[in-house]
Order: sequence, then C-alpha cells, then structure tokens
Amino acid sequence: MNKSKLSFTIIGALLMLFTFQVNAQDFKSLDKSPLDAAAYPSSHKESKKSIKVIYSRPQLKERSLEKLVPNGKVWRTGANEASEITFYNDAVFGGKKVKAGTYALFTIPGEKEWTIILSTDLNVWGSYSYNQANDVVRVTAPVTEGKKSLEAFSIAFDDAGTMFLGWDTLRVAVAITK
Repeated sequence: MNKSKLSFTIIGALLMLFTFQVNAQDFKSLDKSPLDAAAYPSSHKESKKSIKVIYSRPQLKERSLEKLVPNGKVWRTGANEASEITFYNDAVFGGKKVKAGTYALFTIPGEKEWTIILSTDLNVWGSYSYNQANDVVRVTAPVTEGKKSLEAFSIAFDDAGTMFLGWDTLRVAVAITK
C-alpha cells in the first residue's frame, strides 16, 4: 500500500472514530418526571426482592395537588406511562389475594380514601386507555397527612411490606403480606 492511501485510511478511521464518539456522548436531558423504582425489602443489600414498583415522579412545582390528581378520576399513579408493580410471589394486597406477576398500578384519589387498582393493562401511557374490565384487584385505603411535604410523588415500603404513596402532605398506605 502506498503512503497516500495509508494516510487517507488513517485519517478516515480517525474521523469515523471522532464522529462516533461525538454521537455516543449525545445524552438526553433529565426527564421532568424521572423514572424511579421502589422495592420490598427496601434494603439495598437484599438482592432477592418480593415486590418492585417502577414509576415516574411528577413534581408539584407550585401547583396544587388537587389539580394534578383530581378526586374521583382514575390516575396512572405517577407520570408518563402507568406505574407497574411486580409481585415475585403470590401475595395479599390490601387484604385481597394476588398472583405473582406484573400489573399496572392505577389509583382513584378521594378526599378521605383512595382506591388502589391492579390491572392487566401493561405498557400504557397514562390512564387514558384505562379499562375497568381488566382490573385484577381493587382495594381502598384511608388518606392520612404526613408531617413533611414531598415535592415529588414518591412510593416507599416499610419493613413490614406496607406500600406508601406520598405527595405533598398526602399519604396512602396499603398492607402487602404473603
């Protein structure tokens, strides 16, 4: 191979390498309602989880909770796609038996209690296509008030397996047992 062809090949390879590196570093900015996960057991050291929830975390941003999550209307329990909850074993969710599997997690907010819904409608955007015929379980849970306001919608589990939904000072708890 002559010198000019070798130089052209090297320059071409370097240009391609540089171009690929620039494109590989082109990341999207953080989502306005970032994706998060909550699991039980909550300990990071415990790798064998019983339950996992994948959800997006909308922010209040000086808006009222009542406008973001109106009472009496089905809500996706987060932002973007409907939240999904996975049970790795059969469980009792709010007093009702649930088979192991993954379900969409919808809620119907209310002033004094919320209805929490597990549905077979997976991979859906929001609650726009919610279909009550696909409900697996519906349970109600009382609304309580927390001491601290949460800017971002949050889901957490305690050591007993109770799932907590919280936003602003609103709190809703659902017991989950084996």
